[in-house]
Amino acid sequence: MSEQMRAIGYICPRCGKPVYGQRSQFALAAAAAGLVCGCGESELTMEPARDHYRVTVPCGICGGEHRAEVPAEKILQGEGVGLACPEKRQLCCYIGDIYRVESALRELEIALEKKKDQEDGAFLDSVIMYEVLSELKDIAARGGITCGCGAAGCSMEVHGDAVDLICPACGGRLRVGAATDEDLDRLCCQYTLTIPGRR
Repeated sequence: MSEQMRAIGYICPRCGKPVYGQRSQFALAAAAAGLVCGCGESELTMEPARDHYRVTVPCGICGGEHRAEVPAEKILQGEGVGLACPEKRQLCCYIGDIYRVESALRELEIALEKKKDQEDGAFLDSVIMYEVLSELKDIAARGGITCGCGAAGCSMEVHGDAVDLICPACGGRLRVGAATDEDLDRLCCQYTLTIPGRR
């Protein structure tokens, strides 16, 4: 009869990729175990201590590291256990049955991708942002964006509530608000914009 394998899974807070590994029940019971991400920047550790394990988890949710004491039977038998990020109250690590861990890790990866997409696309007011970007493009098209260093033109970096105009020559920045009606009105009064140059 082959020995039952147990699985460990977490999301690396450094590279954002899922980290998955398997260990036999005997190996887990006999000595401390570690699971290192392929990027080499994070490691989950499990140290047996009498009737429990001291687990240190790199957290892909908040980017920190958490420590927990988990009963040995939950790690070695049954469906297993999920450990949560105390800051965000979301599961960040799974240890136990192979199929449960694989499934939970896939769900965690999808949830984090959705969260990232929402953050990337989250404007405080998407209508105002659209109008501000349109106005900035009009000003740029007529050559109205210059820099104090003497260069003309710019690149744009879009944030949730503002747009940064960046000089391609010196790297100077000018932040233009893009969250309220007042931000839009203020921009519409501008015929030209000058980025403060870096000397």
